[in-house]
Amino acid sequence: MHLGRSAGILLHPTSLPGKYGIGDLGNEAYHFIDFMEYSGQILWQTFPLGPTGYGDSPYQCFSAFAGNPMLISIDKLIETGLLYLSDLNDYPDFGNGNIDYGPLIIAKTKILQKAFKNFKDSGNTIDKLCHKFIKENKYWLENYALFMAVKEYHNGVQWTQWDKEIAFGKEEVLNKWKEKVIDKYEYQVFIQYLFDEQWQKLKDYANKKSIKIIGDMPIFVAYDSADVWGNKEQFSINQEDGSAEFVAGVPPDYFSATGQLWGNPLYKWKVMEKDNFGWWKSRIKKLLTFCDIVRIDHFRGFDAYWEIPGDAKTAITGRWVKAPGEKLFNSIREELGTLPIIAEDLGVITKSVEELRDKFEFPGIKIIQFAFGEEGEKKFLPHNYVPNCVVHTGSHDNETTRGFIESEIKKGEGIYEWAQKYLNYYGDDIVFEMIRTAYASVAEIVVIPLQDMLNLGNEARMNFPGRLGGNWMWRFKWEQIPANLAATYKEMCKLYERPKTKITEYEKIIVEKE
Repeated sequence: MHLGRSAGILLHPTSLPGKYGIGDLGNEAYHFIDFMEYSGQILWQTFPLGPTGYGDSPYQCFSAFAGNPMLISIDKLIETGLLYLSDLNDYPDFGNGNIDYGPLIIAKTKILQKAFKNFKDSGNTIDKLCHKFIKENKYWLENYALFMAVKEYHNGVQWTQWDKEIAFGKEEVLNKWKEKVIDKYEYQVFIQYLFDEQWQKLKDYANKKSIKIIGDMPIFVAYDSADVWGNKEQFSINQEDGSAEFVAGVPPDYFSATGQLWGNPLYKWKVMEKDNFGWWKSRIKKLLTFCDIVRIDHFRGFDAYWEIPGDAKTAITGRWVKAPGEKLFNSIREELGTLPIIAEDLGVITKSVEELRDKFEFPGIKIIQFAFGEEGEKKFLPHNYVPNCVVHTGSHDNETTRGFIESEIKKGEGIYEWAQKYLNYYGDDIVFEMIRTAYASVAEIVVIPLQDMLNLGNEARMNFPGRLGGNWMWRFKWEQIPANLAATYKEMCKLYERPKTKITEYEKIIVEKE
């Protein structure tokens, strides 16, 4: 599907400013949407919105369906009467700098639990408040709420270390444990309701300003997740003890000499085919309540995936195994129609991956940073773009573009000079020139990380693949945004016809459905 000429910003909500230690769905998020409108931007791209686990990565969540409680706005809870200002007397002063996840999670969980207590003390019940939400989300919510409640009961350890009765129990055991942890269970339902309510209001605010949300769907789910625990038969794990038979990753590439050992359990595709990929359809339908366009991370895994033995120490020991991508997307299209999907097609891309992407007309991704130099990937040079693609200056797994340029200058290997020559630009703001070149290209979609729009260095980098800790922490401050930035980008959108028309093909479909 062609989504039309457009421009947007990549910024995860955790990177928003604010006084509670992490970006959230409160007033600063609405302010950011206003900034996007002033800048002529009509696409807001985020990372996955799920509840993060070990390492705080949005690509390793406790659920593929749930929302991240850390994004719930404390100010909005005060506005609705679920919290009082006095409840915040002991809340730490985190300042407005980078996220410190350890103490943040403790403090914010405590305040969310206080909101739940206030809710119960007022005489309300979960069934009364969340009846419609529970009914519409029962297919995933009950499993997730029980998973998180039992996980808390077991002091947060991985589900394979729980009492065997509940780790591998049948339905009658699940009902018994639900009663055992009912208060924790209802708390999980409560905070999912709050997340959904706040996110839907924010999304509606964006949509009314003609801004669409690009959501992110990791191809794999976390080992320690409600998805695996509740659907063991669909994953490559030992059904007796939960140990991993095979896990996901990628072979050595430009990110890592030993590849990346992600550790996610692989899918048992033949099992999933038996009910026409029902789990996948439910997952996509849920994600489309959070966003307007779906970006599929590691799309190449739908053509073939890197299968690594469960006990391997690195990703080098693996093999490519064919996946039923065409069957899956045909089945999804038959039931859900033609969907607005972007395929993250980076890494080891073969002809068959490209054929799968192009068969369903999914836009692929171009990264300008990867293009420059004699050894650069020439398909990422703007003169080689096709219209149906998404171009970024960089990705969350790489240096910021300014950081990249500064690193290349230090290395002295000629890549910076190569870029200057290609861009025919010898001034002192080459990052903006790369962005302008992306805007001017034939690529229908341009999404620029906010770090690059602000010309920030590697102090603003989001993730270092393979590094434990210190990732996903960056937050911006409004004072970092120059007064003329919005006007500059609005003029650039006008100059390069982004959007070319006021209503894109996908927006027409939305209007017709409504």
